[in-house]
Amino acid sequence: MIKIGITGQAGFVGKHLYNTLSLDDTFELIPFQRSFFSDMNALKDFVSQCDTIVHLAAMNRHEDAQVIYDTNLELVDRLIAASREQGAKPHILFSSSSQEKQDNLYGKSKKEGKEKFMSWAATGGGTLTSLTIPNVFGPFGRPNYNSVVATFCHKIAHGETPTIINDGEIGLIYVNELVQVIIDIIKGGVDVPAIGKGSGQLDIAPNHFIKVSGLLALLTSYKKDYMENGVFPNLETAFGKALFNTFRCYVPKSHYPVKFTKHTDPRGSFVEIARTQTSGQFSFSTTVPGITRGNHFHTRKAERFAVISGKALIQLRKIDTDEVIDYYLDGNEPAYVDMPIWYTHNIKNIGEEELITLFWINEPYDPEDADTYFEDV
Repeated sequence: MIKIGITGQAGFVGKHLYNTLSLDDTFELIPFQRSFFSDMNALKDFVSQCDTIVHLAAMNRHEDAQVIYDTNLELVDRLIAASREQGAKPHILFSSSSQEKQDNLYGKSKKEGKEKFMSWAATGGGTLTSLTIPNVFGPFGRPNYNSVVATFCHKIAHGETPTIINDGEIGLIYVNELVQVIIDIIKGGVDVPAIGKGSGQLDIAPNHFIKVSGLLALLTSYKKDYMENGVFPNLETAFGKALFNTFRCYVPKSHYPVKFTKHTDPRGSFVEIARTQTSGQFSFSTTVPGITRGNHFHTRKAERFAVISGKALIQLRKIDTDEVIDYYLDGNEPAYVDMPIWYTHNIKNIGEEELITLFWINEPYDPEDADTYFEDV
């Protein structure tokens, strides 16, 4: 079992990496807290337990660029000092940036931080793998901080209009793809070119390229088609699915439940459950009073719960938080709730009659699918 610690565990990439590693029983996660950098004893205890440390902790933005430079190098110095004092020799994966080749203080902090780790590795420390990481996007990124995708998603989902400053082409990598690269490196499944004694460097290439205006147009179409009309977009490409799953996590929780339009005539009623531009599977369940279904989460699937008869409580909880979101649905007014990825979800019959729920999911159901993970709400 590989013991792994992640500095910056609470950050955007750190959370995704931590949550993904927690699903693999070949890893043991060593918890990290930001306060460890100001407590040398805690930091030494942390490094002494780790076979591998993924160093993601860094400052990306500040009104004073010198603060960014000083902070990032101080974090590197403290991690090296703790390892030396403790006699620890972990494999450190250092999150660098393509900006290390540019003439700015953030880039210099990354370049010089890598050089400090290289010197540590060359003089009997552990080993270093420096990762040059492109623009990363994915669910739960901080708008106006992590990426243009996060900023656009947040603004569009909340009814704002983003502004394009430079309509150039951007190269992106989805956070799940980046996490998989990191895991493959840790497991020794990637050939990392050497750059010095005990050190290697991997330049991770973006997987997706799109102009800023094209990104804005695509996300705007999600607002119109999905949020306003309930239509699932085309999810047949890896980028389309990744971008849509990212967008869904910025949809305000007050958006749900969404009531269906019911068409009634003397014969009865007609309700459209889901309209899609992609393939998927429709199914239904019956649930007796008091019973709860679900308590699992997905890492890639889009899914819709539509209550057409009976009374239900649908609950969602992002897996690394304690906040539970409750949605009450009644078949007398048919409505749906869609499940974001990385949210544990369930549905409970809270009525006195049988509950009938229709489901749409964009991938066929497989009870042994590795995308389904169980965790109580």
